[in-house]
Amino acid sequence: MLALLFLFMATTAVAALADPSTGITNIFAPASTPAKMVTHLSVFVLAITGIIFVVVFTLLVYSIIKFRGRAVDAGREPAQVYGSTQIELAWTIIPILIVIVLFLATARAIHAVQDAPEPAGAIEVTAIGHQYWWEFRYPKLGVVTANELHIPVSDPANPTPTFLTLLSADTDHSFWIPELAGKTDLIPNHPNGMWMDPLRTGIFLGQCAQYCGVQHAKMLLRVSVDSPADFAAWVRGQQQPAVQDASVTTGRRVFESNACMNCHAVGATAANGRFGPDLTHLMSRVTIASGAATNTPENLRLWIQNPDAIKPGSLMPAMKLSDSELDAAVSYMETLR
Repeated sequence: MLALLFLFMATTAVAALADPSTGITNIFAPASTPAKMVTHLSVFVLAITGIIFVVVFTLLVYSIIKFRGRAVDAGREPAQVYGSTQIELAWTIIPILIVIVLFLATARAIHAVQDAPEPAGAIEVTAIGHQYWWEFRYPKLGVVTANELHIPVSDPANPTPTFLTLLSADTDHSFWIPELAGKTDLIPNHPNGMWMDPLRTGIFLGQCAQYCGVQHAKMLLRVSVDSPADFAAWVRGQQQPAVQDASVTTGRRVFESNACMNCHAVGATAANGRFGPDLTHLMSRVTIASGAATNTPENLRLWIQNPDAIKPGSLMPAMKLSDSELDAAVSYMETLR
C-alpha cells in the first residue's frame, strides 16, 4: 500500500513539474477537460486494482508462511476444509461490487466525453489521416493546413472548445494528444469525433496511436494552443493567398512543371493536388514530414531530393531534380509563408 501511495505521489509530482512546451508527452499532466476525465478515471482504476493487488499479495504471503510445510507434519494429511459460506459470499459479492463501480465510473466518463454538446462558439476542425501525415481543415474559417494543428485556449469563463471530425483517407489511424484528449480512431468510411478545451497555452505533442504502415511511428502530431489574439492572427495569415515573389519565378516554374503540383496545393496557383499536404503556408510550420524533421532549408532540400533519407516508405517520390532545379525549388518554397 505504501508503494502504491509512493507511486501516486511521484506521478503527481512529475505532472506538476511537466511543461508542455518541452515537447514531453505526459498522461499525468492533463491540460484539457477530456484529458482530465481520462486521467482521473485512470488513477481511480489504478487505486482500486492496486488495493486488490496488495490484499491478494498479502493473503498469499500470509498463507505461504502460516501453512508452510514443517518437519513435524511429514507424512501427515493436512486439515481438510470443506468450504465456508461466508468466505464464498465475500469473494463473489465484493468482486461484483467492484466491477459495478468501475463500470459506472467508466460509463460516466465516456458519456461526458462523447456526448458533450457543441456550443455555438466552438472551433470546428476536420482532421484527415493519411499515410503518413495529418490534414487539418477549418471549414468555417476557410483554412487548410497539415501536421500542425492550431487551436485557441479555452477560458473557463468563456469556453472556446475545439470539436474535431476525424476521417481517414486510406487505412485505420488513431488521433492521440495525451495532455489534451484520449485516443480516438480514424476509420475509413466511418466518421468519428472528439473535442478539446485546452486550459493553458503551449505546444502539445502526440501521434498516430494505431499501426497504419511502415512509417506509423513518424506520423506525429503537433498542437499549438494559442491565446485568442495569436490564434486570430494565425487564422488571418492562413487565409491569405500564397506569396507571389518575382525573384523565385524559376523555382515556381520548376514546382509547377514537375509532379509536385499533382500532389500538393498552393493557393492562387495552378497547383491543386490533394494527395499531399497543402503548401500554401509551408514555412509557417515548424516541422516537415509530419514532425519527422525541423523545417529548415537544408532539411527541405533533402526531403525533396530523397524523402527516404528522412522518412523511409513515406510514399513521397524523389523528384530527381538537378542541383540548380533543386536550389530554385527550395528558394520558391521558402517564400510560402
